[in-house]
Amino acid sequence: MVAEQVEARGVHDERVLEAMGKVPREAFTDADDRKRAYDDIPILIGWGQTISQPYMVALICEEASVRPGARVLDVGTGSGYQAAVLAELGAEVHSIERLRQLAERAREKLDAAGYDDVQVHLGDGSLGDPEHGPFDAVTVAAAAPELPRALYDQLVVGGRLVVPVGDRRGQRLEVIVKSPEGPAVAHSVACRFVPLVGEEGY
Repeated sequence: MVAEQVEARGVHDERVLEAMGKVPREAFTDADDRKRAYDDIPILIGWGQTISQPYMVALICEEASVRPGARVLDVGTGSGYQAAVLAELGAEVHSIERLRQLAERAREKLDAAGYDDVQVHLGDGSLGDPEHGPFDAVTVAAAAPELPRALYDQLVVGGRLVVPVGDRRGQRLEVIVKSPEGPAVAHSVACRFVPLVGEEGY
């Protein structure tokens, strides 16, 4: 998976590749889907949500430039897989999920896989988690119609927000760096995510 779906498509951060190789993706899927766990596809996890394809998880982690000890907010816990990869990179991970059933199941899967240090919070991810900020990076696994200002405001200066931005048909994965002059935006690859639901989402 790492060689053929991630590295071959342009993700070259050795730490990200190593983390992707360590996290057991099948542990974050349902039993019926485990045979497809390492396919380069998103997999449904219930309630209209998915576990993102491996390439996109790796790209988000690379673009977030997560270093050991960084405080990271993972918006849209879903299965917990992205949070596990971030934790494997040495981050202090706070993950927020709006659906109680998914949050509880992700907590169980993270604990079972050995990522009990990840903190899973229930709430509107589009508004972030100001109680535990500011953050060195914010990663978002759902599409926003525009820059979610609350998430940007919870970054430290120099922090990075990685978020899909666009309409429901398709988006661009944007990397937004917080600077004293305001948001510095770099566009990345085309992508397609489920909508970010919440006050600053859809």
